[in-house]
Amino acid sequence: MIAKKKKLRGALLSSTSLTTLLMSLAGAATADESLWVYAKGADTLPEGRTEFKLSNINRTGKDSGDYSFNDIRVGAEYGITSRLTVEATAMIFNHDYSVDDENLNPMFETQGGEGQRFKNTQFGGYELMAKYNVLSTYKDVVGLSFGVGYEHRDKYRLDGADIDQDSFVTAIYLQKNFFDDTLLLTFSPKVEFERRRSPGVLEEEIALEIRSGLAYRIAPNWFVGVEFRSQADFLNPEEEGEFNPELKRSSFDLTDFRVGSRHQFGAYFGPTVHYGAKEWWATAGMLWQVRGGGSKFSISRDHRNWDEHEKLHTGLTVGFEF
Repeated sequence: MIAKKKKLRGALLSSTSLTTLLMSLAGAATADESLWVYAKGADTLPEGRTEFKLSNINRTGKDSGDYSFNDIRVGAEYGITSRLTVEATAMIFNHDYSVDDENLNPMFETQGGEGQRFKNTQFGGYELMAKYNVLSTYKDVVGLSFGVGYEHRDKYRLDGADIDQDSFVTAIYLQKNFFDDTLLLTFSPKVEFERRRSPGVLEEEIALEIRSGLAYRIAPNWFVGVEFRSQADFLNPEEEGEFNPELKRSSFDLTDFRVGSRHQFGAYFGPTVHYGAKEWWATAGMLWQVRGGGSKFSISRDHRNWDEHEKLHTGLTVGFEF
């Protein structure tokens, strides 16, 4: 009789544990969903799984005239293994702006001067990324993944002008879940090594982006959160073969690596909301520039930066997994 009671108790405990696990998984975010606009978690796709993503980040406001830029991206991810995910993304840039400040370049020059407007939708370029998971978010103390990528752009994101830009990207993804995966915290810094060419100008730039997000599950499939993003460029543009003597230049050649002057920076903060169904999910968020600045050659006013940054970023991403 005692043996039967022990078996029954063990079966009940196993059933309860399994039920609790299933309930937790039903409300948790599935692998590699984006719960924030910019920040990314440490998860990768399961082996053999594919995910299609469509996203748009609308960037508005330059503190002069009117400015709108839609950064539209269409991409696909594939889980080669349970630890390795690869991704290919196409970029579509939609610009519509007319700024008043003649010093607010390259926008003022590209639009054709005072009272003119630039409005166009163009293929911006493409990006190839790989993400490898080292520590599991659910089995280890903290989730950890590394990412590497290559990006090519034919259009400049700020003004839509023709450029020839190649970038090499490195990223780290840290994620910690609390309270049975109901509270998620992520930290994902990214460094880009960019070489950009336009008529008469060569820019070797090192860009640092810090992305962090916090999300809480308020109901099954629903997360609300906040996100922080900081982006800065370190460079000294070479114009007509000459450098600005008051700035230090960046270089990432094998025999000449150096970090130049911080030409500009901007920091953003705002709320996010996420819904995840069985085979699809959607994330939306709004981030305001809360701080910004740069060198005296950047356009910065009232502790905000306006040549490289905007007042508000509004993002929406939809993903389909199968």
